[in-house]
Amino acid sequence: MKYVSIITVNFNQHQVNLEFLKSLIEYPSKKCKVELIFVDNGSSLQHQTEYKDVYPELVYIRSDKNLGFAGGNNLGIDAANGDYLLLLNNDTEITDGFIDAMVNEMEQKPEIGLLSPLILYHDAPSIIQYAGFTDMNYLTCRNSGIGSMEVDNGQFDNDSRSTGFCHGAAMMCRKADLQLVGLMADEFFLYYEELDWCEKFKKSGKKIWFTGKAKIYHKESMSVGKESAIKTYFMTRNRMLFIRRNTGFLNTLLFTIYYIFIACSKQIITYLLKGRKDLIKWVLKGVLWNFTNGIDSKKLGINI
Repeated sequence: MKYVSIITVNFNQHQVNLEFLKSLIEYPSKKCKVELIFVDNGSSLQHQTEYKDVYPELVYIRSDKNLGFAGGNNLGIDAANGDYLLLLNNDTEITDGFIDAMVNEMEQKPEIGLLSPLILYHDAPSIIQYAGFTDMNYLTCRNSGIGSMEVDNGQFDNDSRSTGFCHGAAMMCRKADLQLVGLMADEFFLYYEELDWCEKFKKSGKKIWFTGKAKIYHKESMSVGKESAIKTYFMTRNRMLFIRRNTGFLNTLLFTIYYIFIACSKQIITYLLKGRKDLIKWVLKGVLWNFTNGIDSKKLGINI
């Protein structure tokens, strides 16, 4: 019997956590032993007792500070005992047979390093959020979602293929592979860390994979979402950090020229037109961080 460690990270989302736990109870694995590792990532209030009332076998880990998406998941990975690690956002709900379908895909294809399922929007369950990603254009650090915003008519239900990148809301890997690949780079803190992890798996010779044979519902909004200082800062900072970590000097140089003089300039003009002058400084701070921090730096440069 295969052993699966589900790892989820929480930061101040109590009601969402309860719904997540209830979905795991409703749709248990029929073929695998499962442990659930719940990382409370510096939340202001703790609800350990209430969560264990819903899911008694839950392994509760508390971090006194917010370690970010990568840091929180890495904390859970360190405590995991499973053959397979399933990183699941706490704002997802699984479906019947999900865990077993993911493990079965990994068992059938040893070349898979990271695996993500079909992801649908929870508030619009017939609309696809993720069915894979195209390859990255490393000169612009842009790629596209496959199937994104399409109506789900079962067109991906039997799909199983390599893809550009996995989706951070749901990823499975083998614990044994991490001895070679390593953990996620926690200097990202927020955004791009799963893309960087995919690159590490690729460099190890493993494939990044999508399967439509398993699906989840994600409570992320279909809209782009509210602009904020923290989102602007980390999206700007980490797009450049991703390129620095995963391409050579010439590509990084060409990207930097494009990024500063075209992409970031365009973003600043957009903020001016929207009356969001307050966000301009976070674009500048995000770029500046990359000129003052080495790619292996653990300094997050957070002052928001």
